[in-house]
Parts: sequence; structure tokens; C-alpha cells
Amino acid sequence: MPKKNIFVIGYDRDNARILGRLRDAERYVFHGLLTPEELQHGEIDIVALVEKAQKQLDAFEGDIDAIVGYWDFPAATMVPLLAERYGLPHVPLEAVLKCEHKYWSRIEQREVIDEIPNFGIVDLETDRPVVPEGVGFPMWLKPVKSFSSELAFHVADEDDLAAAVAELREGIGRVGDPFDHVLGQVDLPLEIADVGGAACLAEEELRGVQAAVEGYVYKGQVVVYAALDSLDYPGHSSFLRHQYPSQLPEDVVERMRNVAERVMTRIGFDNATFSIEFFYDPRSGKLGLLEINPRHSQSHAELFEFVDGVANHDLMVRLGLGERPEPRGGSGEYRIAGRCYLRRFSGDALVTRVPADTEIAALERQLSGTVIDVVPKAGERLSDLPEQDSYSYELAEILIAAQSVHELEEKYERCVEGLRFEFDEP
Repeated sequence: MPKKNIFVIGYDRDNARILGRLRDAERYVFHGLLTPEELQHGEIDIVALVEKAQKQLDAFEGDIDAIVGYWDFPAATMVPLLAERYGLPHVPLEAVLKCEHKYWSRIEQREVIDEIPNFGIVDLETDRPVVPEGVGFPMWLKPVKSFSSELAFHVADEDDLAAAVAELREGIGRVGDPFDHVLGQVDLPLEIADVGGAACLAEEELRGVQAAVEGYVYKGQVVVYAALDSLDYPGHSSFLRHQYPSQLPEDVVERMRNVAERVMTRIGFDNATFSIEFFYDPRSGKLGLLEINPRHSQSHAELFEFVDGVANHDLMVRLGLGERPEPRGGSGEYRIAGRCYLRRFSGDALVTRVPADTEIAALERQLSGTVIDVVPKAGERLSDLPEQDSYSYELAEILIAAQSVHELEEKYERCVEGLRFEFDEP
């Protein structure tokens, strides 16, 4: 039987290794279609990116069996655009946009669930920005389309509002303008057409612990197959780690599953994976939906490998081929796994030293189930790093597998102690 040719938008080395370990990897040949750098760094020319991908696909002499992706915009919208052209299974473009456009997504969500904050659009053009009616402080200001928490600001008062609007006004077009172009590919409701793709959303702050569910829709059937926790640094809004499986009570997980099923059905999402982020307040019992991602999370792939024995990429590939995903089982070597983030909160600086390869290798040998990836290079300024959140700089990502939360936390602390960075303060 000939192997299936699967084109992966944003194919990169780390995910290539994961895809190569899938349980039916011998059935597939993976082909890269654009690089992560082309997709996410600098100005995003969506028209040129689509044209470049089409040229590569048109020049391919074999069968094109699937086009898939695990990156945010523009990759998530390019998958249905390209798959439609080549007659391949795909999620409807309009459903993707209803997830990616944060304001449109909220309008759809409120039709079927109550677990959302008060929200509204902030006019970026006025000299004196005004809080939307019904939205109170504290709140978050964010573009209706962004990624990696870029240009997301916590706003506690009018002064914060003015400062955040100034920064948003300056940078919102980098993603918003090309996103506006993709919005033009579908028939928009008047309310969304008036707002466009380079607008600012205000949402009242959700409180509690963060969690997420991952799932997929196959021929209209919504399946939620996993729940994960997202832990912040104490006193900060930046992620400390994502861990799988979730340690929340089963009844809370069931509530998240129910919300996901209603929302994804409402949106008309089909034939693809998704992930949905939540806040849960243990004191009040209140659950709040934060955002919907029209793709599974690549950053969770190895967590699933450690615990379930197979990465969530497996679902993406099968759906891209039009196949029903197979049931998942906990056949991995570990009981819990986490992707941890070592961050600097004390401002910009020039990196003068990063951990040596030999130091990293020694830590990985000592701590089984640990993989360390240092983000900056020596001689690099932290403010030049791409895709950082508004309040910290990421120094390293540390993948840790363990048999308990306690063991995971111990391994992380040993990594923090052993990873030595040095900086030239401004």
C-alpha cells in the first residue's frame, strides 16, 4: 500500500521527531510546507504565503493526501484555504474564524453558554479611550486576533487603559491587517464586518485556576479526550507550567467538557482538533471560558506521549486524512507530565551567558524524563525575542515527566538551580 503524503504547514525539527514516533508513522511521508519563521516572525504577508504554499503543492508529482497544521494564525486559516483548493478533508474556514476572532467568538459563545465574562470593543482611534458599556475593572485588553499573549494587557484603572491602548494602537496591525484579509474570504455578520480584524477587545478579568480541554470533531460528533492544568507564576499572569492530566475534580472536568461540546457545535466546527482554555474558581465554583483555539496544542504533544503513549498529533493526522481517530489509552511510562517555563520578570537585558550544552546534558541524564530547551542565545537582547508575553521573557522550556506532582516540582527546582544565565542589565 502506498504511503500517504501529508503536508505540514510550519513543519519544524521538534515536531518532525514527534510525528516520526506516531504509532502508524510507517504509513506516512511528511512534507514541510513553509517554516515557522515564515509564518510568525516579522510582517505576515498572508497572500504571499498562500501563493508560495500553492506553488509547492502544484509542483508535487505525487498524491496530496492531507494538509495539516498545529500553529496559530496564519497557519490555522491556511489549512482550510489550501485543503479546499485540493479537495481534501478540512474544517470550514468560517468555523476557524469564529474561534480565532475573539469578539466574534464571544458573540457565538453567549448564544449557548453563560460561562463567559462581560466584554466589548474599545475604540483605538479616540484620544480618550472609553470602557465598553457593562465591562468593569479589572479587565484584559487584547487584540481580537493575536498569539502567545502578544499585546495582552491587564488593566486596573483609567491610566492602565490609556497606556495599553497606546501600545495596542502601535502594534495591532502586524497580525490584525493580514487577519482582516482572511476575514474577507467569508460572508461576515454586519457587526463583525464593522469591527474588522485589527480591533481591540476588553473583557472583565476571569479569576481562579486555569485549565484546558483538548478535543476534536469528526462528522459532527464532538469528542473531548483530555483535560490539562495551566499554572501561573505566583503573583503573575505568565504561565509557570502546563500539566497533564488535570488535577481538578472530575465534576469540574465534566462541566468543561459539556461547555466545549455546546460551543463547538454552535460554531459549526468539524473535521479537526481544538483546544479550549478555562478559568475555574474553587471558592465560588464559577467556570469561565477564556478562549477557543481551532487546533490542538503542539506544546502538549510530548505530555500526551509521556502519559498516553501517543502524541495528540496523531488525531490531527487522522482527521486530515478523513479517518476516524482511534481511542486513546494511558499506556505511557509516566503518570503526569508538565511543560515548564523558566522566565525573567525584571525587565529587558542583554544575555551574556546561557547554560552550556554539557550542563544541559548532565541535568537531563540526572533527571529521567526531562528535556531542556534554552530560548535566548548569548549576545541576544531579551526584547528581541519573538512571541513573548507582555510581562516576562522566556529563558527556557523544560519538559518534565514524573509519577507525581511532587516529583515533577522537585525535578523543576533542580533544573532552575542548575541552569545558570547571566545578564548585562540596562
